[in-house]
Amino acid sequence: MITITQNAANHISNFLAKRGKGEGIRLGVKTSGCSGMAYTMEFVDDIQADDLVFEELGVKIFIDPKSHVYLDGTRVDYTKEGLQEGFKFDNPNVKESCGCGESFHV
Repeated sequence: MITITQNAANHISNFLAKRGKGEGIRLGVKTSGCSGMAYTMEFVDDIQADDLVFEELGVKIFIDPKSHVYLDGTRVDYTKEGLQEGFKFDNPNVKESCGCGESFHV
């Protein structure tokens, strides 16, 4: 299960509205960074047959089965702190993350 906060849902909905198309967003992981894995996020125009779909607060979140193993239980928020703003992932599967916060290890 993947959950999102109201702030994240609002931000994603606004992006999709400005974009003018899209089924939702795709969350995933890729090998990257000093700790091993990094989050990916992209718009979904074409749904894949094996996609897992979660819908919350009016937003559809698509995840491929391989990424779901690493993302199950994750809560996505959108935060703004000073000049920094962006999506924040609260992932209970993370064992350690790098100092820059860009990658993680499960």
